[in-house]
Amino acid sequence: MDKHIEFSYCSFKAFKVLANNYLGLETHPLFEMIQQSMEETNITPADVAENLMPKSPTEDAEKCLLNLIRALEEAKEEAAKKKAEELNDTQAKKDETIQSQEIN
Repeated sequence: MDKHIEFSYCSFKAFKVLANNYLGLETHPLFEMIQQSMEETNITPADVAENLMPKSPTEDAEKCLLNLIRALEEAKEEAAKKKAEELNDTQAKKDETIQSQEIN
């Protein structure tokens, strides 16, 4: 049985706390872009944290922030794709209903 648990999404304020905890940053030029992206799409705090954690000793704070921006862009594209699929499914169901009514 599939169970879906809904978690709240990460706010920009929460992102800033995570950026400070993981990267030691209170501000950065990329924060404005991240804030704008976070207003346009939903991402969980766990996904934010995953992208802010350096994957190797050579990854610096800017690389981690760029990883987060990429993840936000991918989440936005995925949400748009899902919405388009839902609209197509809804339209297909309407078309089926109309066709069955015409037959009867």
